[in-house]
Amino acid sequence: MACESWKEKLDTYLDGELPEKEIHDFDAHVRGCPSCAADALRRVQMKRAIQTAGKHFTPSDDFRRRVQQSIASKPQRSFSSGWVFAAAFGLILVVGLFTSSYVRMHSGREQIYSEIADLHVATLASSSPVDVLSTDRHTVKPWFQGKIPFSFNLPELQTSEFSLLGGRVTYLDQTPGAHLIYDVRKHHISVFVFQSQSVNFSASLGDSSLSPKKLPFTMETWAQGGLRYFVVGDAGAADIAKLANMFKAAAAS
Repeated sequence: MACESWKEKLDTYLDGELPEKEIHDFDAHVRGCPSCAADALRRVQMKRAIQTAGKHFTPSDDFRRRVQQSIASKPQRSFSSGWVFAAAFGLILVVGLFTSSYVRMHSGREQIYSEIADLHVATLASSSPVDVLSTDRHTVKPWFQGKIPFSFNLPELQTSEFSLLGGRVTYLDQTPGAHLIYDVRKHHISVFVFQSQSVNFSASLGDSSLSPKKLPFTMETWAQGGLRYFVVGDAGAADIAKLANMFKAAAAS
């Protein structure tokens, strides 16, 4: 299939809306095609720029309140009807606040998942996905010292099927973190590590591991020792879970 045919579906691929088989075909093609990889990187960067710009133009609470006050009608009501209206309005307000809180939490969670997936795709599409290229954890871990404001442990891989490719410093919401890349059976897996308090992870994600839907990857995330971990890749759920458990064990040691 010519590259033009691939690029026609590139946006659908990045949005995670392709069938699973086509997603795996795309993963293989993007890793081997510099043109499509560069195009994917440009589109991911544009997507993130649009998301960032959108945050700057969100109406303030004061603006919303003034608009609501300007369009609110004020008909005369009897005492009884006014009491019923007040009770109904209070119920609606409570439901509205609950729904709004849930939507904000759900939206924030999905945005974090999307940004983590974007970082994974953009890094793999880059011509230099790692800044420190080494399979030795004793070389990669010290490299991060002084570059990020925390330390973390890397798991021992000698008896596993995983191999370490290297790492780089990454950013989520302008917060620095570590990005490690692992290989397993020709699949690339990204492991991201951030400080929990630096980004509002706890309110949006909770502390449970999960695999979000509508993404072309399997993902697990958890909080441990003041750090928030993300493991994401196109490998099977069993491989993602196994690498996640290895990081949990390393963090607890």
